[in-house]
Amino acid sequence: MREGCKVFGEALMRYLILTLATGLWLGIGAARQPAAVQPPGPPNILLIHADDLGFGDLSVYGQERFATPALDRLAREGIRFTNYYSGSTVCAPSRAALMTGLHTGHAWIRGNGRLPEGDVPLRAEDVTVGEVLKGAGYRTAVIGKWGLGQPGTSGMPDNQGFDHAFGVLDHRHAHRQFTDHLYRNGEKVQTDLQRDFVNDLFTREAAAFIERDDPRPFFVYLNYTVPHAEMRAPEEALARFRGQFPETPFENPKADAVLAGARPDAASLGYRSQPTPRAAFAAMVTRMDRDIGTLTDLLRARGLDGRTLVMFTSDNGPHREGGADPVFFKSAGPLRGIKRDLYEGGIRVPAIARWAGTIPAGRVSDHPWAHWDVLPTFADIAGAKVPAGLDGMSMARALRGETQPTHPFFYWEFHERGFQQAVRMGTWKGVRLKADGPLELYNLEQDPSEGQDVASSHPEIVGRIEAYLKTARTPSDRWPVPQP
Repeated sequence: MREGCKVFGEALMRYLILTLATGLWLGIGAARQPAAVQPPGPPNILLIHADDLGFGDLSVYGQERFATPALDRLAREGIRFTNYYSGSTVCAPSRAALMTGLHTGHAWIRGNGRLPEGDVPLRAEDVTVGEVLKGAGYRTAVIGKWGLGQPGTSGMPDNQGFDHAFGVLDHRHAHRQFTDHLYRNGEKVQTDLQRDFVNDLFTREAAAFIERDDPRPFFVYLNYTVPHAEMRAPEEALARFRGQFPETPFENPKADAVLAGARPDAASLGYRSQPTPRAAFAAMVTRMDRDIGTLTDLLRARGLDGRTLVMFTSDNGPHREGGADPVFFKSAGPLRGIKRDLYEGGIRVPAIARWAGTIPAGRVSDHPWAHWDVLPTFADIAGAKVPAGLDGMSMARALRGETQPTHPFFYWEFHERGFQQAVRMGTWKGVRLKADGPLELYNLEQDPSEGQDVASSHPEIVGRIEAYLKTARTPSDRWPVPQP
């Protein structure tokens, strides 16, 4: 008995040392860490990116099946946008737009895949938010899902302005919420396939980077892999919701058998089975919300609230893969469509920003902006030089609650279903589902769910959008327009 107690005590001591070192043990470690002394200057920036989180997936945006108190608090303490758009309706092009300030008519990456080894990487000549802020004196980190360059390519984070990188490099690897390895600065790091929920590791890494003793401002680009399939979460998070919802099990026994062995990131097998996918979805989102609360508490404990812009958003609308059920959760809110649609539900996403003392608290804004505006916005806030030729513009005034101009046109194109395009012009939304197809037209002010195509009664609006579409994109051999 005495020997068992001794072993237990030693194990407990190791655990406490480890968790206090990362500052995540109930927030106590963060509270006891002395704040690094930062001279007056540009603010820190923490950009948090969810994966496939829909417009209606947070309680502050209307979610009623579960609550997201940390993000709700972030919204109360800052500004919540109701007309914010992702860069695309799928992962890679959306993240490329966020990083480079170019929409999918001009970006190098305009879709997922297209290479045998996976996604197209960023080029050496592409300029990212990381490069711009690093050039302005920031220490920079990308943590979580990158998806813009694998080992040995020009798209690796260290080639794109990031001093520190930790997480998954490939979108297919990011389908695994538990894996046997991640990457830290290009090198494989072994993880526990059974125990290590990758998003917990991402939160710890972000906290450790924030806590580094370094007087420079930081830019942390934190990419959670939830609530993207596969639908898995730690047992303690899942147990909270098990039995709360009617369930239709998702089954894929072949994937279960193989992925339990030597190939935990194998992509061709699909997603692992999940007997309670609705409970898993709620667990994934609320776990992320909890961890965001941990990080914002850390900023408060270190006295960095007034020195840090925190922004949260998502890469595209909600998915229905691996057992996910966006209809049950009303994940798109009142909007039409989901991931892979260019209707509003596929591209309009939550966006919340807090910067104590600079962003007025409790504001809700219907000002439209998009992922490609993030680079020039952050550059403006940091006092950095904005690269020439961007599609984006600074929305710093919109963040502060001031009068802010916006784009006369927003543009998206999508290549997985042939060739589709969407344009927002003021309150008008045009959608074309085929290269030679007619333009659908919706008045978003009167019809936010895009239920009534009014193209036939507004030929002048259709004409203006059609004229813009002739100039909206540059040709791309990799992303061509199919010929009729």
